Amino acid sequence: MANEISVIILTYNEELHIERCIKNIQPIAKEIFIIDSFSTDNTVKIAENLGAKVFQRAFKNHADQFQWGLDNCPVKTQWVMRMDADEYLENPLIEEIQIKLDKLPSNTNGVYLKRKHYFLGRWIKYGGRYPLVLLRIWKNGTAHIENRWMDEHVVLDSGSSVIFNGDFVDDNLNTISWFIDKHNRYASREMIEILNQKYQLFNRDLSLDETKQSQAKLKRFIKQNIYNQLPVFFRPTLYFIYRYFIRFGFLDGAEGFAYHFMQGFWYRCLVDLKCLEAERLLNGAKTNEEKTHCLAQLTGLELN
Repeated sequence: MANEISVIILTYNEELHIERCIKNIQPIAKEIFIIDSFSTDNTVKIAENLGAKVFQRAFKNHADQFQWGLDNCPVKTQWVMRMDADEYLENPLIEEIQIKLDKLPSNTNGVYLKRKHYFLGRWIKYGGRYPLVLLRIWKNGTAHIENRWMDEHVVLDSGSSVIFNGDFVDDNLNTISWFIDKHNRYASREMIEILNQKYQLFNRDLSLDETKQSQAKLKRFIKQNIYNQLPVFFRPTLYFIYRYFIRFGFLDGAEGFAYHFMQGFWYRCLVDLKCLEAERLLNGAKTNEEKTHCLAQLTGLELN
């Protein structure tokens, strides 16, 4: 079984994490493919020294980059796995994969895994942040990633799925300044998704809406049909209250307050602020092409 999984990892300047990630998954991975966005640090050197195969490609967004990896990496194994460079598998999950994967029914094409998120060294257990159940292992050729600017999911195209009991961990070791810069970029992408939903500027991938992926599907339904319909700045306030008090986020301690506030309130306010800024520009645009051009100029992103 240990020779039946190929792992695909997207990287850009991940020298802090890539060795930990690769060494962690080596017991279950036959091949490890790195899709690198022309890192300027030692990411590529570290990955190649550890036996990974590295491809370099200019980055547009996560969905586009990962789908390119699915389409172009010479995967020869039965199973494919998605990992982020700052993630690793806990030992019980590694053992579970080694024991269970090759014993699954033939019509089982996907495996959902439970993600733990760490912030400043602390497991963020409350506030609705655990478990986050994500499709991370699937049979080669049976899944694709949604074509979205933000909040993209791997979607199973055929067959059934199971959920494994073990956890994998998202533990980023970068600085708070890096965290802020990342979420500033994410906020621009989130703003594009919100305005595209509102104005139908370009095609929206609705693959997830047509699946049985209950947790992710429910969260997106709530976001699109309830959260996004609420007034700006009121919605992040309401979300933070829900997350921190109703979902017991306060039990995550000082690190938890910082995380829930920054990721659940500050980030959401930043998205709303970017929406207001963009709406002012869109007021003067008449066609969808003009609106898309305005957003591309504002964000510096290639939206066509």
